[in-house]
Amino acid sequence: MKKIKILIIHTAFIGDIVLSTPLIAKIYDTYKNCEITYLTNKNGASILANSPKISNVMIYDKRGYDKGLKGFFKIIKKIKNEKFDIAFILHRYLRSTLIGFLSGIPKRIGYNLASLNFLFTEKIPYDKNKHEVEKLLSFVSENKKNNYNIEIYPSKNDEKEGNILLGDIKNKKFVVIAPGTKWITKQWPINYFNYIIEKLNKRKDTIIGIIGGSDEKNLNIEYGRNIIDLRGKTTLLELAAVIKKSDILLSNDSSPIHIASAFPQTRIHAIFGPTVKEFGFFPWSKNSKVYEINNLPCRPCGIHGGNICKTGHFRCMLDIKPQIILENIERELDGKNKN
Repeated sequence: MKKIKILIIHTAFIGDIVLSTPLIAKIYDTYKNCEITYLTNKNGASILANSPKISNVMIYDKRGYDKGLKGFFKIIKKIKNEKFDIAFILHRYLRSTLIGFLSGIPKRIGYNLASLNFLFTEKIPYDKNKHEVEKLLSFVSENKKNNYNIEIYPSKNDEKEGNILLGDIKNKKFVVIAPGTKWITKQWPINYFNYIIEKLNKRKDTIIGIIGGSDEKNLNIEYGRNIIDLRGKTTLLELAAVIKKSDILLSNDSSPIHIASAFPQTRIHAIFGPTVKEFGFFPWSKNSKVYEINNLPCRPCGIHGGNICKTGHFRCMLDIKPQIILENIERELDGKNKN
C-alpha cells in the first residue's frame, strides 16, 4: 500500500515548533500509513530531532543559506521532487503559503486568515480563544484520542551531556531559571531574577541552573556555590534534557516554558508582562502557574511585546514582585522530597 506523503510547513520560533508536536502525533495517529516530513528552520530541526513520528526534517534557512529568491525557489524545487500528497501549512505568512502552492502539493491545508489563504484547498478557522496547541490540533478532524501532549525526545547522549554539565545533583532539588528572551519588554527585570537566585542559593538542599543562549551571557546574573551557569553551553535537546531533570522552571514568556511542558513532573512558573494568556501561548502543562498584572489598560501591547515600553512605566513587569514568586517556589520546594 502506497504511503501518504505529508509535509508540515512551519518556520517560526522554537516555541512555536515545540507547540506543534501534539499535531504531529495526531497526524501520525490519523493517517495510519503516512510518512511525515517537517519543513522548518535550523532551530526547529534541532528540537524535532529523534522524533519517531517524523521521517524527515527539511531545513529552510530563510535568513541564512537559503536567503532570498534563489533559496526560496531552491526549496520549492526540493519539495516538488518529493511529490507530497498533503501539506499542513501552520505558519500564517505569505512565504509559507506560496511554498505549499508553488510546490504543486494537491491538498493544502492552512488557516482561514493566513496570507493568500485562497491558495489553500482547505481552510481551518483560526480561533483566537484557544490555546495554540488546540488551534493546531484543529488541522486534523477529531479521532478517538483526544489528549495530545508536547513531545520532545532528548537522546541518551543529550542526557549524558546534560548530566556532565550539571554534575552530581541526585539528592538535591533542582530549579532551572531562564532570565532571557528575544523581546526586551518580555524580560522580567534582572535584579528581580537575581533576588530569587540569591535567596535560593542560600538553601543547602537546592541547585540552580541558569539557562539561555550565548547572546544571553551578557545578562548580569548572580553567581554562587549552588549556581550552575549553562548559558550558551547546551544544544536545544541537551537543554531539554536539563529541564527534564528539574523540579521547577522559572521563565519569561519564552520557549523554555513550552519545552518544559513536555515533562509533566516539572512545575512551571511563567512570567507574562506585555503579552497575555489569551494569545494562547501559556504553558500547555497543567503543572504550571502564570504571573501577570491584570487590568492594565496598555496590556497587551503586542503579540511579541517589543523593545520599549510605549507608556514608559513598564508596570506589567515591575509590579510582578519577586518576593511573591520566591514564596511560591520555596513552598513547592519544601513540599518535595528527593530520594
